[in-house]
Amino acid sequence: MDASEQIKRFEEFLDINYKSEILQNVQSDKSFLIIDFNELLKFDPNLAEELLEQPEEIIKAAELAVENFDLQDIDRFKVRFNNIPNSQKVRIRDIRAKHLGIFVSLEGLVRQKSDVRPQVVASQFECPSCGNIINVLQVDTKFKEPSRCGCGRKGKFRLMKKELVDAQRIVLEESPENLEGSEQPKRISVFLKQDLVSPISEKKTNPGSKIQVIGIIREVPIVLRTGGTSTRYDLVFDSNFVVALEEDFTEINISKEDEEKIKTLAQDPKIFDKFLQSVAPSIYGHDRVKEALILQLFSGVQKERTDGVVTRGDIHVLLIGDPGAGKSQLLRRIQVIAPKGMYVSGKGATGVGLTASVVKDEFMRGYALEAGALVLANKGICCIDELDKMSSEDRSAMHEALEQQTVTVSKANIQATLLAKTTVLAAANPKFGRFDPYEMLAKQIELPPTLINRFDLIFPIRDLPDEKKDNKMASFILNIHKNLEAVQPAIDTELIKKYIAYSKQNTRPVLSSAALEEIKKYYVDLRNKGSSEEEVIRSIPISPRQLEALVRLSESSAKIRLAKKVTKADAKKAISLLHYCLTKVGVDKETGKIDIDRIATGVGATQRSKIIIVREIITDMENKGIKTIPIEDILREAEEKGISESDVEESIEKLKRSGDLFEPRRGYIQKI
Repeated sequence: MDASEQIKRFEEFLDINYKSEILQNVQSDKSFLIIDFNELLKFDPNLAEELLEQPEEIIKAAELAVENFDLQDIDRFKVRFNNIPNSQKVRIRDIRAKHLGIFVSLEGLVRQKSDVRPQVVASQFECPSCGNIINVLQVDTKFKEPSRCGCGRKGKFRLMKKELVDAQRIVLEESPENLEGSEQPKRISVFLKQDLVSPISEKKTNPGSKIQVIGIIREVPIVLRTGGTSTRYDLVFDSNFVVALEEDFTEINISKEDEEKIKTLAQDPKIFDKFLQSVAPSIYGHDRVKEALILQLFSGVQKERTDGVVTRGDIHVLLIGDPGAGKSQLLRRIQVIAPKGMYVSGKGATGVGLTASVVKDEFMRGYALEAGALVLANKGICCIDELDKMSSEDRSAMHEALEQQTVTVSKANIQATLLAKTTVLAAANPKFGRFDPYEMLAKQIELPPTLINRFDLIFPIRDLPDEKKDNKMASFILNIHKNLEAVQPAIDTELIKKYIAYSKQNTRPVLSSAALEEIKKYYVDLRNKGSSEEEVIRSIPISPRQLEALVRLSESSAKIRLAKKVTKADAKKAISLLHYCLTKVGVDKETGKIDIDRIATGVGATQRSKIIIVREIITDMENKGIKTIPIEDILREAEEKGISESDVEESIEKLKRSGDLFEPRRGYIQKI
């Protein structure tokens, strides 16, 4: 089929199928048309076949056919093709020389994105001798000038005008789920031009989005340092169309049929129990943890106040447990059932890998932002395993992302604030491998107190021998190994995803006065329970951070039922979960009271009051004129105030570590 016939066939095809659409697009200032490949296949199989083999010619023919319609302002009109057959789908790692120049589609995650910059596509030159106008199409990366004119003149032509289009480069990387074993994900540069970089399509190609690009793979010559061209070529992908594949919960399409199923499920009084059975059916026990994970998946409501302060709605959960208790299994399962999930593991995750890094951009010259896991999982869930194995600098990068839900980057010449509205589910092991039942929890976790404090719920997962429980657990695990179909979730995984997405899209429950009273009563009672004024320092059982956590948990409980109001029952569920966590990790064994500082700072109120008494004794002695104080004198004074020798030694050790005291000679201390 020659070129004129191709244009003619396209004119017929567009006239029958797309004439009204072209008119609409031209009127609304859209200079592109999206054609469904299947429509073209029905109309003319040969033309469709040729499109796959020689896309450049056919796309040009289609664009010329559009221009032949007698319409105004139809300059530089683009034709885009969608739904090309699966046979044209290529994995990035499988691209070979035979794929060059044919129409293919690639899938992957956007890892990097450059700025939008103008690019020259055509230029006009005037010959100073004869006034002839020479048009030059700019197809290469290098700007081309005409070599000679018809009148015989060579060189020194005057540039009259040049035609520019917007261009942008993104880096596409293979999706992790398509990789096998130890394969490293491969990347390719993708060029987007004209309407593909409009503000509407910008959202599709943000780092972290999963997209499908349809277009042509081209080779780009590599210029050597000597100035010559290398025999090896680089690959770039010239895109014709971009389709967003997986977005966050806001983008999941829910059909009418699914909506009916979801609404029917929501009416079920045992909906919460059904979710409990479906979250991780292959893991035995851990019911309280599973309850928390369900609430975490639905999350609370994000609120923006009139003064611009945003309160997060995401619930962060930390699981600390003995090895082999099934923490990683839980994390993996949550990643699967969440509408958008990422999984990272401690030793392999760095600070920039979690937040964002700035990389040098070769093509557009300058720097580009590369998003890390917490940013990629925006509006989704990020499961971080082995949190304790990460280095302290890398962990410190998470502080801002957990509370403010943003990631601020100030590197090279880039100052940016990226959104990270991400729910975090983290798992860690105690410092010595297993829990020490007699030691304070904060001392056993090698995590900074400020980071621990940002988790709404902290679950210690203990693995203690118990004959009855062990018997059931062993039967359960062995039964699964014997029969893979033994455990079936009560709700299908795909439906869970859609249910969570539907709930997040459509429900914003409000606290009822009964629920509000319930939470307030629990908070005030717990803070003031059994505390007497004589205590030097009162233990603080619960802080305002936990109060916000209670609100989020109760809102999430209402979201499961797709309810508009948070009831007293929801508040009670939230309180029971939080109380369970506090009693497990925050009880001071000396007083038997809950003390939030044991979790948050590692120094409980009783211990802090002892340190203050010891410091007072040292100050008194110093005021009497004794500069170098014998430790024996301090022990004697402290004993009169009812503090044991070991406690005094521990307090002195803590003060020495904090830099308040030093030991000039053995057995004596002095204030700094």
